[in-house]
Amino acid sequence: MVVVGLTGGICSGKSTVAATFRRFGATVIDADQVAHELVEPGQPFFEAVASAFGREVVGADGRIDRRRLGAIVFADPKARRRLEAILHPAIIEECERRIRQAGASGASACLLDAALLIESGWHARFDAVILVEASEAVRLDRLVGARGLSRDEAMLRIRSQMPQEEKRRHARYVIENEGSLEETERQVKAVWEQLRAKASS
Repeated sequence: MVVVGLTGGICSGKSTVAATFRRFGATVIDADQVAHELVEPGQPFFEAVASAFGREVVGADGRIDRRRLGAIVFADPKARRRLEAILHPAIIEECERRIRQAGASGASACLLDAALLIESGWHARFDAVILVEASEAVRLDRLVGARGLSRDEAMLRIRSQMPQEEKRRHARYVIENEGSLEETERQVKAVWEQLRAKASS
């Protein structure tokens, strides 16, 4: 089984690309979804996050309010590092368990979708890294339009991440995701064919 990391800046369109790979037959593990599950009420990391950042990050529904938590950690690098120190080891452990599970089930290719794949140094563990790119202007528009952030909030999130130019140095494949869905799909298919060839060689 070939194991590949999929990453990209916020609102670059990783989810769209991941869904396309899944449609072509890849097993896709979403690190953000794993993080969601780890901080559900009743899970050990719910209390860890609530204790570290205060009860104000718990919403009226009793769950961690990711928007409130995001506003804190994207405005304060120390707070962001504190959150990462709490969650990242557990996220990696659970994702690795799911990768092993995919291999045991006979998957030919497993993609791990993770925003901080390169920043965390986790990328070195994968057979290849796929970077999804979109310009800062496009990502800013997506954050404001789709997520309802102010332009200042959106820029804080974009600027908190490693620049795309730096991420590109670690990527074997780059998918440009600013055009039509058809163009994105064409690029995904080309990468998928290469991954399948690698898996069967």
